[in-house]
Amino acid sequence: MSQSDTQPCLTPFLAEEPAIAQLARECSLELNVHDVQQLEASQALLPEGKRLYVSFLPKQTWQQTLDACREARHAGFDPVPHVPVRLLESERALDDFLASAVRDADVREVLLIAGDYAQAIGPYSTVPEVLQTGRLTAHGLRRVSVAGHPEGHPKVSREAMRRVERQKCNLASQASLEITFVTQFFFEAQPFIDWSRELREGGVQARLVAGLAGPASVARLFRLAIRCGVGPSIRALGARPTSVAQLMGDHGPAVVMRQLARARCESPNRFDGVHLFCFGGFLRTCEWVKRVAAGELHLNDRGGFDL
Repeated sequence: MSQSDTQPCLTPFLAEEPAIAQLARECSLELNVHDVQQLEASQALLPEGKRLYVSFLPKQTWQQTLDACREARHAGFDPVPHVPVRLLESERALDDFLASAVRDADVREVLLIAGDYAQAIGPYSTVPEVLQTGRLTAHGLRRVSVAGHPEGHPKVSREAMRRVERQKCNLASQASLEITFVTQFFFEAQPFIDWSRELREGGVQARLVAGLAGPASVARLFRLAIRCGVGPSIRALGARPTSVAQLMGDHGPAVVMRQLARARCESPNRFDGVHLFCFGGFLRTCEWVKRVAAGELHLNDRGGFDL
């Protein structure tokens, strides 16, 4: 472990603002197929080449994903499509999707997830089963993203989850793929910091990216957190008084961003960035990212920052 990974920042308070801005400049964002019409407007807010993960909504088709990736690439961004492997009907379906994504949208990375489906409709039930095929490399891909679960998983034990994470790393390495773990969104940084420390101390050199909910109403975030199985950090939302007026108010990732920036200042190699889920709207999140990335922020006494 290098000295820079263990030596704390000499002036952590003064370093937090630029560290927060750096996280925003490096972040990726979530794009869904309904946001495609906002890509042109987002060009004024995001730098060229920004990673946009194209989500897979219920009842979405593979063609809709491909169309969204093509539009994102045309707008100058780097599309990373979600591929829920349990929805792949056959090995041919995997090949066809990858071939079209690379050919038509210059896709250079995919996010493999099992998908929130009880049964697979084809040959793949888990992400390792797809990694073992070698099909990503065969289609010219050199990067892959997978899901990370620092707060655990409601259906999988912690020990089993850690084994699967290492299995994914090993399979990606065997296929000469750079692997990124992108986590479910959370509202307190400590579980993610502990998880990343455990992986680093265990020799895992994968890219580790923290999933955060962009600015959105508290009520909406509660609904999404419960539906998505967010772990114990959901209590951070509940720390606010729950009057109707306050539930209609907004919650942004300022507090957890500041916590992560402080952790990165203390240990720069611990994790590799943040990913923003745009639950409050794609353009709204893009605008928030642009302001934070430009350093238009002031630390406050509530543990976060104001714009």
